Amino acid sequence: MHQQNLDLFEPSSSSLSIEDKVLEVHRRLCSEYGCPSAYFHQLDPLGELISSLLSHRTRNRDSAHAYRNLCARFADWAAVRDAPVAEVEQAIAACTWPEQKAPRIQAVLKELTTRCNGQLSLDFLRDKSVSEARAWLESLPGVGPKTSAAVVSFSTLRGRALPVDSHHHRVAARLGLIPANLAVGPAHQVLERQLPEAWDAEQVYDNHQVIMRHGKEICTWRMPQCDRCVLLDLCPYGQARTTRPYAAAHRNISSAP
Repeated sequence: MHQQNLDLFEPSSSSLSIEDKVLEVHRRLCSEYGCPSAYFHQLDPLGELISSLLSHRTRNRDSAHAYRNLCARFADWAAVRDAPVAEVEQAIAACTWPEQKAPRIQAVLKELTTRCNGQLSLDFLRDKSVSEARAWLESLPGVGPKTSAAVVSFSTLRGRALPVDSHHHRVAARLGLIPANLAVGPAHQVLERQLPEAWDAEQVYDNHQVIMRHGKEICTWRMPQCDRCVLLDLCPYGQARTTRPYAAAHRNISSAP
């Protein structure tokens, strides 16, 4: 993409408020992809935490493979904690940066052992509010907003939290729901506050799932399929990209020797 060209045009903008735009985006994407979305994990909170740490910058298929290998190789999380780091690294080789993730996972398990009187379980988070549970999780080494939200939402806690991955972040920025220069971490709080307070955990999960899927299938990083997008009339980025002046300029650039 030639981002500088997008700035040359003034696309038509939606007259909807941010709140109404969020609801309309959700409505259209749920119609496109189907809601409610089935939960893809049935992991307890600690299992989900380990799975989320493995998933950073890794394809779902590869992180799932790494998680299965880890569980098959070691009897329990205590065995993972106490194993030579090279063995953990070898078990999770399917994910990206196993040399970084292996010691991080062991550091988290050691910290949990210390804080929880030797118990390797996060089930006690059920007794905390979502904000308390997320704050507790984010006090662990290497755990940020995305991971804490994933544990609360995706695990059997089934809490009301909005994970924001790179796909979700990209779609939200192109739609103008967040500033383009807002990092993924701070975007969590902004995007979650835009959702109706009356929404339950399933609706918040649906919002993440359909926006993430749209980012993977249509609003891709390279060559987004704006002409197929059900959100085009709501999207300043897509409108600029599909204007005739921009399309002509893009063709000329693409065909240049």
